[in-house]
Amino acid sequence: MEPLITTIPPGPRARAVLERDRRVVSQSMAREYPLVIERAAGTNLWDVDGNRYLDFTAGISVMNVGWNHPAVVEAVREQAGLLSHGAFLDFCSEVPVRFAEELVKMLPNGLDQVYYSNSGAESVEAALKLARRHTKRKYFISFYGGFHGRTYGALSLTATKVIQRKHFGPFLPVIHAPYPDPYRPFGLESVSCAVDVVRYLREEVFRTEVSPEEVAAIVVEPIQGEGGYVVPPPGFLRGLRELCDEYGILLVADEVQAGCYRTGRFLASEHGGVVPDIVCLAKALGGGMPLGATVASEEVMNWPPGSHASTFGGNNVACAAGLAVLEIMQAPGFGEHVREAGAVLLDGLRRLQERHEVVGDVRGVGMMAGIELVEDRVSRVPARETRNRALVRAFERGLTLLPAGESVIRFSPPLVMDEAEIRTGLAVLDEAMEGL
Repeated sequence: MEPLITTIPPGPRARAVLERDRRVVSQSMAREYPLVIERAAGTNLWDVDGNRYLDFTAGISVMNVGWNHPAVVEAVREQAGLLSHGAFLDFCSEVPVRFAEELVKMLPNGLDQVYYSNSGAESVEAALKLARRHTKRKYFISFYGGFHGRTYGALSLTATKVIQRKHFGPFLPVIHAPYPDPYRPFGLESVSCAVDVVRYLREEVFRTEVSPEEVAAIVVEPIQGEGGYVVPPPGFLRGLRELCDEYGILLVADEVQAGCYRTGRFLASEHGGVVPDIVCLAKALGGGMPLGATVASEEVMNWPPGSHASTFGGNNVACAAGLAVLEIMQAPGFGEHVREAGAVLLDGLRRLQERHEVVGDVRGVGMMAGIELVEDRVSRVPARETRNRALVRAFERGLTLLPAGESVIRFSPPLVMDEAEIRTGLAVLDEAMEGL
């Protein structure tokens, strides 16, 4: 379905809502353009002035099975009429148990214990506490460009934008290392940056900053999200896995954005051929309901009653929605569709690169893709303002997109999007990028 803009956005109703928002809501959010959503369905959004948008954001990679999928809506409606808040902290109920049973079936063998929370940041916080308790160590390692959330532990790991950390310290003892970015190899060789990063941890960090025997976990995004949709070279996760095994360090995979089939497999870390010790999930897991999960083996998740809990974790409505999401994702051909549609998306983005000199790099796996805009392809200086103009111009033409990194446009549409819709969206973006 093509976009349908009947009123130049923001229309009068949108402007009125935004003014009310300004008066009573914290303006700490970073909104890229004045979209005021009224309803959604499938791959489309409608604003309060009746404009229809083709959505390439999936609500920040949340609506992987599409906006308001009928099965998810019905599951929420039915469960809300039976039991919404079950106080899973104190009283057991069956729906969260069923969800955990179905979730672990989709994960590698050994990841069979689920801790419930309400968001990605909470799932990361649980992973940090669990890693410390299990190893009795206090340090963590994460990567420049990584985003893990805005609560204190998650923010300690995060190193994407200084505004996210400014005036909020001190933080947990976290050491940051370069992430292997083939387009911007951080002073390393692009062809060997994955090996170089692991060598840097071993020969520099472990020699000059912290003993490996004091490191509880290495926390990594298998594909960086907010940092710019950066796809590391093959072998990076395998190298981290071997390093962790050597020193008894836990490997934590933050799959909050890259998981739930975003890359064509349920976990993005599956592409690297490794099994993490702890997996953090959220976003798409609840189909629009707040649902986070931290998953580990029974050996690792051996904390006693009272050591960690959540009032709303394991919410029955969220878990019912999650069960509907998992059933949709388990349907034959779901992952194959994502891989095939992702190939169409990446091919279309490469064609955009041929047409627009401002596109310096195209990268992605499945339906998790990005284009990096640059001042010129030789210097690779990030073209942030150009990227921002492209987002606004696409919005004005009926296409919703989000930024990532310094100058990346990210493409994370609902995974149910078909090839015709992908081509329509790319055509709109092509027009929006003319003359940038």
